[in-house]
Amino acid sequence: MDWILTERHQARQRRRSPRVGSAIACRDLEAPTTGQPTIQPRPSPAQDPRLIRQVLTIRRTEERLLDLFAAGELCGTVHTCIGQEWVGVAVAHALRPGDALVSNHRGHGHYLAWTDDLEGLIAEVMGRPTGVCGGRGGSQHLCRDEFFSNGIQGGMMPVAAGLALARRKSLSGQIVAAFIGDGTLGEGLVYETLNIAGRWSLPLLIVVEDNGIAQSTPQADTLAGTIAGRAEAFGIPVYQADTWHPEILLKEVSLAADTVRRDGRPALLHVTTYRLRAHSKGDDDRDSVEVARFAAQDPVNQLLAHETPELRDLLSAIDERLDRAVAAAAGATPTAGGTPATAATPVHWRPIHFTPQRVCDAIRDALRESMAADERVILLGEDLRDPYGGAFKITSGLSTRFPDRVLNTPISEAAIVGIGNGLALAGWRPVVEIMFGDFLLIAADQLVNHAAKFAWMYNGQVQVPLIVRTPVGGYRGYGPTHSQCLEKHLLGVPGLRVLAPHRRWCPGQIYRDLLATIDTPTLVIENKLLYGRRTESDPPAGCNLLATPGPFPTVRLVPTEPCQLTLLAYGGMVEPAESAIAHLREAEDLNCDLLIPTQLHPLDLEPIVESVRATGRLLVIEEGQGFAGLGAEVLAQLASEPRLTSWHGERVCARPQPIPAARSAELQALPSVDDIVQAALRLVTGRA
Repeated sequence: MDWILTERHQARQRRRSPRVGSAIACRDLEAPTTGQPTIQPRPSPAQDPRLIRQVLTIRRTEERLLDLFAAGELCGTVHTCIGQEWVGVAVAHALRPGDALVSNHRGHGHYLAWTDDLEGLIAEVMGRPTGVCGGRGGSQHLCRDEFFSNGIQGGMMPVAAGLALARRKSLSGQIVAAFIGDGTLGEGLVYETLNIAGRWSLPLLIVVEDNGIAQSTPQADTLAGTIAGRAEAFGIPVYQADTWHPEILLKEVSLAADTVRRDGRPALLHVTTYRLRAHSKGDDDRDSVEVARFAAQDPVNQLLAHETPELRDLLSAIDERLDRAVAAAAGATPTAGGTPATAATPVHWRPIHFTPQRVCDAIRDALRESMAADERVILLGEDLRDPYGGAFKITSGLSTRFPDRVLNTPISEAAIVGIGNGLALAGWRPVVEIMFGDFLLIAADQLVNHAAKFAWMYNGQVQVPLIVRTPVGGYRGYGPTHSQCLEKHLLGVPGLRVLAPHRRWCPGQIYRDLLATIDTPTLVIENKLLYGRRTESDPPAGCNLLATPGPFPTVRLVPTEPCQLTLLAYGGMVEPAESAIAHLREAEDLNCDLLIPTQLHPLDLEPIVESVRATGRLLVIEEGQGFAGLGAEVLAQLASEPRLTSWHGERVCARPQPIPAARSAELQALPSVDDIVQAALRLVTGRA
């Protein structure tokens, strides 16, 4: 395959074979002398020197990374695309400025084809601060110029759909291309996304790199039906190509991308290919005869076999560039990139007052006002639109006022949170409702491995202003799978803020502040019992209602007399805690300092330390299971706090069992006012 030819050879070819697609890279055929109109055939795209340079740069880079790993210069995983280089090159060639490209764990070739940032890639995989993501992301987590990759199989599909939704709404004519492998077709999230992309007509090109094996398992062992049939089931057209015929591949990719751009609908490109090297470094148990057979058919190997002076010069230039990139990266010192601990600061309390309002009305009003003020605010969730207005009527009336920004979604929790991630990356302010908090963990991967990590692992190049709000809690007779408080499973995730509205701080103000300033993915857990209750800023007689500074404060309900006990409660547990405090004061002459954190993570520990230093006792009240919950974390942190030398702590929480549907049994399983009173008496007096 003489794709890189000398000028003399090119001239010979022009005289011999004046046809479209000959080996002329950038030059028209000589004009005929017959007097007929001149035909200006275009060179074959597969012979474009720019594309050849990209393909060879990818091949040489992947080989160098394997050499660096063997030499101990890299650690972790190195998923190379050797044998698949033409796919990334073809897709990047078909895209335009303003489009986005979303990739996966095997994304080096995609990244280089899109950015040509060899230096940033080498330093990133070597874990150096000069890498494109500061060495934080490594091989699988790259970001630059609307390129985003992550190592979770299928996890970036809904993110790509969110980016595509943003482009559809902007009417920009831009599209998004998303790469997945054939092994990823086992992920349910892929089909959630295909369904939404097809139904919403998103400008999304899904590229399936079908190399016939998922790590070590042949496709025949895992795939039922056909790849094309899966897309066609959602009304998505399918284009077919392979990497052994680059010219056809380039044509099919361009056709697919142009169709997506023109029609504003998704398409799937199924590319048959073969991975010539191991899944990662050396884990390859395939038949060596089979690998050798495909290696002989590989177009890049065939190109390399036809050695010319021009080819040698090109490879030499690529290798020299790689040498410089490796040397520059090796000279940079790796850093942990963590946030240094900050010293404790004194707590400042301020009095608070707000207009009482039903919690559901306060949230709805805040969403309406924020949507009116900022066109980037968009709501997604199940059954949000009128006339239903959400399971708890929080979004009632909003779709009538903002018909294009309140979207009913399928029952696809993971996909809609992922789409929210994509919208957030594109600069929108998505508010995703999960109908019940019990379903939140279906979408946990999109929160933990995507939303919470993007900003950090992409080294601050992006923000993820995503809000996920969900009702939690029991006492409604909804039974074991609709009554839980599962927030403990998402507390402590770096990069994910968790808020818990309550009756002593206006929930509407929480959402106004959040939507006006959000730059961090935020989970808001709303206790169901609160929706019909009124907020209250007037404290009981003999008490003060105070708050720390900031939009998501710790609120304090404290008597004017000295206290013998500190209580910590949040969300729906605030009201029973106040009832228990009133009983203890009237019946036992015990005064309690009640602390109510609005932000559960990151948690401000200083107000708790300050109060416990004065009372010597802490009772944590939470509705969910106690093991590894917020209370356990608070007590553990206080146990290692040097400023607390003598104190006692206890927890009140749900019984260690599923929540029954029967009313009487449910009340026995969940915390009660009497449970709080008895625990308080044990702490203060040693008696029940």
